[in-house]
Amino acid sequence: MSISITTHLPETAITNFVDSFWALHNTSDFGKNIIILPDGRIDLLFSKSTNEPYHIMLLGISTQPEQVVIAPNSVTFAISLKLPAIEYILKSSIADILDNAKNVTQIFSHIDETALDDFDTFCKNATKRIKELIPENLDKRKIKLFDLIYASKGNIAITELSKKVFWSSRQINRYFNQQLGIPLKTYCNIVRFRASFEQLKNGKLFPEGNYTDQSHFIKEIKKLSGVLPKDLYKNINDRFIQLTDLKS
Repeated sequence: MSISITTHLPETAITNFVDSFWALHNTSDFGKNIIILPDGRIDLLFSKSTNEPYHIMLLGISTQPEQVVIAPNSVTFAISLKLPAIEYILKSSIADILDNAKNVTQIFSHIDETALDDFDTFCKNATKRIKELIPENLDKRKIKLFDLIYASKGNIAITELSKKVFWSSRQINRYFNQQLGIPLKTYCNIVRFRASFEQLKNGKLFPEGNYTDQSHFIKEIKKLSGVLPKDLYKNINDRFIQLTDLKS
């Protein structure tokens, strides 16, 4: 197969901020049409191909599927970030790139295209830099909030989160809207949707999260993917790349 993906999990020291590192290669002379599904991650992409010069893109939160083309003869290394990274690592809101992206090549000008020479070295260098950027004083209330969201896979009520972290629902939603551009409930729905990828890939076309019933499950899946659960399972031509088993 001309498309390959390699994934590395982060060191324990940075798991509050990094979901994963991944590398994607298209070694063919043809572009690959794919659909990227909302998954609640913020991706920092380092890419180059025969048709495009080296560049770095920051992708905001997605609330809808996006059709993209993996460029021919291309390589992309990525850092998939968790929510705390917005405030503590990027140190800037991403509300302005909801369902969008921006070129940040100049901001990360100290990282040149030689970073794409070796994926293991890329991960080690990125880990070292992220460790350096983590501030000594973290808001434990926010870290606990994010931990609860991820641990529950989005299956948790806002009122319950509010009580557990001693932070009002109004303040939490204000924080989410300022940092991401969406309210907490919308984000939790996306995380819950992402948690369904594994079951859908395995042909389990019924709800396993806290969906009220089958109809609700189908409605939410279609809202975030644009298709029915059975279409995600079939995954014709491997177009839903997050549901495809790709070996490096």
